Amino acid sequence: MAHEFKDIDPNAPTGAKVVNWFENRFPTAFSAYKVHMSEYYAPKNFNFWYIFGSLALLVLVIQIVTGIFLVMNYKPDAEKAFASVEFIMRDVPWGWLIRYMHSTGASAFFIVVYLHMFRGLIYGSYRKPRELVWIFGCAIFLALMAEAFMGYLLPWGQMSYWGAQVIVNLFAAVPVIGPDLALLIRGDYVVGDATLNRFFSFHVIAVPLVLIGLVVAHLLALHDVGSNNPDGVEIKAPNAPKDANGHPLDGVPFHPYYTVHDIFGVAVFLFLFSAVMFFAPEFGGYFLEYNNFIPADPFQTPNHIAPVWYFTPFYSMLRAITAEMMYALIACVALGGLFGILKAPGIFKAVAGAGAAVGIALMLAIDAKFWGVVVMGGAVVILFALPWLDYCEVKSIRYRPSWHKALYAVFVVNFFVLGYLGVLPPFPLGEKVSQIGTLFYFGFFLLMPWWSRIGATKPVPDRVTFKPH
Repeated sequence: MAHEFKDIDPNAPTGAKVVNWFENRFPTAFSAYKVHMSEYYAPKNFNFWYIFGSLALLVLVIQIVTGIFLVMNYKPDAEKAFASVEFIMRDVPWGWLIRYMHSTGASAFFIVVYLHMFRGLIYGSYRKPRELVWIFGCAIFLALMAEAFMGYLLPWGQMSYWGAQVIVNLFAAVPVIGPDLALLIRGDYVVGDATLNRFFSFHVIAVPLVLIGLVVAHLLALHDVGSNNPDGVEIKAPNAPKDANGHPLDGVPFHPYYTVHDIFGVAVFLFLFSAVMFFAPEFGGYFLEYNNFIPADPFQTPNHIAPVWYFTPFYSMLRAITAEMMYALIACVALGGLFGILKAPGIFKAVAGAGAAVGIALMLAIDAKFWGVVVMGGAVVILFALPWLDYCEVKSIRYRPSWHKALYAVFVVNFFVLGYLGVLPPFPLGEKVSQIGTLFYFGFFLLMPWWSRIGATKPVPDRVTFKPH
């Protein structure tokens, strides 16, 4: 069916005539603007925790734009990569600024994404009907980790080279296919020119396309079901109060109210971002490690190899899985199987018992290094299951039992401790702490169906609680 052209008063302002001309010829764009901006009603009680989603989108744009300019002068060649980065820093006009924007942006991306995910965790944004929104978000996080890992090799410094060497070699621990899998990823028997070219291709083309697609899917899924809020009240539910036009009384149009709200957040973020970029781009060796200012040398291993800070909590879990730790994991699997036998209905008792027996047999037969890789990957994958692990009657932390807040606080502290231990060289006390931290991390999620039901919840209001500010 053809689109009907809208007439406009001949005496209308020129701007209005231009807008009308475009709207008549590209109505899809204008309807999308209405659906996702001016007529998309978001809860009126958003707080500062809701800024980080738009900040993540901003950083994604910064990374894409700066990445395009970096590629103009970068050479994906093992002999020339490090020198090309130095050329960008020293000889390309404003090249140092573009490079520091990209390196600072990588850390900023993970900071805002971690905060964005934490907001979803405390306010129950993964609960029905937003399960798919959460799954797309976790997939974005996974793609972001792949993008960061592949980009980390490109400067071809000492830490880039040896960090990639260590991580790629982990895949060799996979039974049967491990050596071939590691060879496929490297493209050679050692990390070299073939590896650099593969990682460059994925970092510049493949993963960004996947990332952009997932971001679009994340936003479309969110706007289809509506945004959550700190109270966990569904403002678009059939029984929610609405005005004469069918718009929720507890909502406001995203534009202009939250676009202005986000612009303020962007201004604060850019102030902090610029301060780091201009005055502390290495950030004490956490954003840019000092060893990475030394050209990659396959014959000179650094004293201590550690990934960049945003991977260190998961790297700490990897290192925590030792031969001794395997006995603790076997005990956990045995207890889980016993619990399933005692509590599961009917045939599920046999399934739980058989599953536990097979799991224990595999854990005894396969080297601990492989299970370290499984634990590291599982720490991310388990996030996908969160919507089906939480059985609490309410969504938001505001109306959960008070001790839930303490538990979430311990979870955050534990994550920070694991991250810090992942930066340090291995030492006996750190190993024990990281093992306890790993058990707590997985226990937090795997025991959630039990602990999330415990305690008396507070009554949730019928409408959102809003205080103008």
